[in-house]
Amino acid sequence: MSEHNLPAPVQPKRGVKPSGKPTLKTIAQMTGLAVTTISRALNNAPELAQDTRERVQKIAAEIGYLPDRAALRLKTGRTNVLSLVLEPDEQIYGFGSSIVAGLTEAMRNTPFHLIITPLFRNVPSIEPIRHIVRNGMADGVVFSKVETFDDRIRFLLDNDFPFVSHGRCMWPEAHPYADFDNEAYAYGAVKRLVQKGCRKVSIVLPDSALTYTEHLKTGMLRAAGEAGIECEFAADVTLASPTDAIRTYVIKRAKRPNPPDGYVGASELSALAIIGGLNDSGPVVGQSVHVVTKQASPLFAQFQPGAETVFEDFNKAGFNLGSLLLRRIAGEPVEDLHALDTPVFPWADGA
Repeated sequence: MSEHNLPAPVQPKRGVKPSGKPTLKTIAQMTGLAVTTISRALNNAPELAQDTRERVQKIAAEIGYLPDRAALRLKTGRTNVLSLVLEPDEQIYGFGSSIVAGLTEAMRNTPFHLIITPLFRNVPSIEPIRHIVRNGMADGVVFSKVETFDDRIRFLLDNDFPFVSHGRCMWPEAHPYADFDNEAYAYGAVKRLVQKGCRKVSIVLPDSALTYTEHLKTGMLRAAGEAGIECEFAADVTLASPTDAIRTYVIKRAKRPNPPDGYVGASELSALAIIGGLNDSGPVVGQSVHVVTKQASPLFAQFQPGAETVFEDFNKAGFNLGSLLLRRIAGEPVEDLHALDTPVFPWADGA
C-alpha cells in the first residue's frame, strides 16, 4: 500500500492524552499509521508526504513523546543529541543564550536535541569533551574559547568525533569552525581611530593562549604601521580580568606619560570598563579620546557610552555552528565546513 493510499487516520480524542510514557506505538494508535511509518515521519524521511510528517510530529509534540536514547543508541549508534560546552561566565551579555538560540534554529525540523554541558572553573577544558566522547553522550559537540594549539581539537580529530569550534586553532589539519574575523575588525577599528585623529591606540586583549588574541594583535599592528602611529597592548589585565581591574588600569595609564588617545574594545564588557576608567580620569570619550568596540547586544547602547560600535552577531554564529555540525555528522568533508563572519563597519560609507 502506497503512502498516498493509507487509510484515514484515527483522530485522537480531544483533550485526552495517553497515560504512561508515550511511545511510537502510542502515536501509531492515535494516527492509524504503522509504527515504522511513525518512526520515519519523526526522522523527516523524504519519501513520506509532508502533511504526514507534520501531522505525526505535531501529535508527538502534543503528547510529549521523547525517543528512548538508550534504545536509539543500540539500534543506530546515534543519540540524536548535540552538546554545547559552556562556561558560566559565557552567559555575560547573552553570549550563551544567543549561541543557543542560533544552534536551536539550525536544528529545527531535525531529530536532534541540544544539551548544555557546563565547564566549571578550575576544571581542564578538555574534561567535559573527554566525558562526552568516551561515554557516547552526544553525536557532536560545540565549544568556544579556542586556543592556538587546542588540546580539545587535537583529541576530537584523533578520535574522529564530530565537532565545530567557535574560533580557530593552528593545528595543520583542517577542522570545522565558525568564527568572527577579528583581524579585520581590529584593523578597521584602528583605521577609524586614525580618522578621529588618534596617535596612540591600545586594547585589553583576551588571554594570550587564545587564537583570536593573535588575530586582534595582527590587525592592530598592521593598521597602526600603515598609519604611522603608536600601538600598545594593555599590561597586567586581560578580558578575563574583573571589570574593576580593567577600569583601574585605564585610570592609572591615563595619568602616566604618553597615554593612549584611542582604545579598541575586544568585548562590550571590557569597553564599558575602559570608558568608565577614562571618564574617571578626565578625558571625554568621543572628544579628546575615542573608543571603537564590538557590540553584541542592545544593552550596550543603553549606557550611551560615546563609543562607536561594530556588531558581532552571536545568534548568527550559533546558527553557523549548528549547521556545520549537522553537515559534519552527515559526512561532508571537513575542509568545506568553515564559516568566517566579516565585520561590517557603520562608517564605511563615509560617516
